[in-house]
Amino acid sequence: MLHFRTKFVAAGAVALSLGLGAVSAKAQEFINVLTGGTSGVYYPLGVALSEIYGKGIEGARTQVQATKASVENLNLLQQGKGEIAFALGDSVKMAAEGNTEAGFPGKLDKLRGIAAIYPNYIQIVASQESGIKTLADLKGKSLSVGAPASGTELNARAIFAAAGLKYENLGRVEYLPFAESVELIKNRQLDATLQSAGLGVASIRDLATSVPINVVAVPAQDVAKIGSPYLSVVIPKGTYEGQSEDVATAAVGNFLITRADVSDETAYQMTKLIFDHLDQLAAAHAAAKAIDPAKALDGMPVPLHPGAERYYKEKGLLK
Repeated sequence: MLHFRTKFVAAGAVALSLGLGAVSAKAQEFINVLTGGTSGVYYPLGVALSEIYGKGIEGARTQVQATKASVENLNLLQQGKGEIAFALGDSVKMAAEGNTEAGFPGKLDKLRGIAAIYPNYIQIVASQESGIKTLADLKGKSLSVGAPASGTELNARAIFAAAGLKYENLGRVEYLPFAESVELIKNRQLDATLQSAGLGVASIRDLATSVPINVVAVPAQDVAKIGSPYLSVVIPKGTYEGQSEDVATAAVGNFLITRADVSDETAYQMTKLIFDHLDQLAAAHAAAKAIDPAKALDGMPVPLHPGAERYYKEKGLLK
């Protein structure tokens, strides 16, 4: 009888220790930061955010995931496979609306806002050799428009529609990430690339130092046809080597998005730590210099997470 009781108590102790182990493992916060391709802007900023969260959120274990960016990121959030994601404003809006043509299976109802961050500039760059100087010159030429149904590719569709162009007007359409598009242009296997990214994106800087380029304008009247959330902006001269004048184009705001079932405390910390470490983010990529807490709620396409809301109320940015 004693032997049986000893075995029972021992078994109970093992069960208890396993149970306690499960509790402490659950207490550890896991934050997966969903970014984009490694040659874009999202990725280096995501790496910086991951480091900031790893140090600033007690018990947090962080990971950075390279993805096809906006559309994939939002679908992954809805599936519970990420805690914070970078995404373009028009993609977020389409996700909330359930736009299936944009690559969403239906309305993504778990998306919650953290902050508006910096604008993405739609940058169309061609080799000088291709002779492409205007949007109309793209007819019959080869162009990479980003990964299929990515935020960049959705931007390409909008720009083309406004300019009265169709993909069928091109000689060839490629659906490639930024770095691969640049390599093909360098090797004379592609005429131009459309990249939706922060100014000074590494891929275009790399291209401009390798071959002479033309930065192709998106006229203000075309941007006006698309309307919100697109804005008419200028790529300042000298942004890229050989770019001797300002070039008009369109911009779309970028957002950091989380999901509804991330805890209020974690969402609060994720929001607070962004603005507490703007210098570190700007050191990771110059695009982050445009992040401004006073503009963090501008054009937010989805409801704010209650944790983020708490931060903005504390700062007097939200009543």
